[in-house]
Amino acid sequence: MRFMVLLKADADTEAGVLPSETLLAEMGKFNEEMANAGVLLAGEGLHPSAKGARVRFAGQERTVVDGPFAETKELIAGFWIIQVPSLAEAIAWVKRCPNPQDGESEIEIRQVFEAEDFGDAFTPELREAEDRLRTAIAEQG
Repeated sequence: MRFMVLLKADADTEAGVLPSETLLAEMGKFNEEMANAGVLLAGEGLHPSAKGARVRFAGQERTVVDGPFAETKELIAGFWIIQVPSLAEAIAWVKRCPNPQDGESEIEIRQVFEAEDFGDAFTPELREAEDRLRTAIAEQG
């Protein structure tokens, strides 16, 4: 099972305050532990929403909204993608994570859909197209 682990933003991350050297070292060690255990697939920090944009869809119309975005507590400051056998194991890994922010913080864990989760709607032809796309992406990296 793959899980996306979402690090919530706060006022500091939205203001562009970078992590301390100590936190960077602690996070690096945590990332290394996950990599050595074979569970870490990806992980990155994100720039503040002020450097981002959203694209809103209304039928065929597209509207671009530039950041920053208002609800800081609803924003993401970083993520990991991990592969573990269960939600319980994902939780166990996240509980080992250094506190990413001063004071209270929250990390959300969400399971990533797999092909078999879509049932019959994900036809053999669609599966083959998805496999070709994943192969092409892997070859680019």
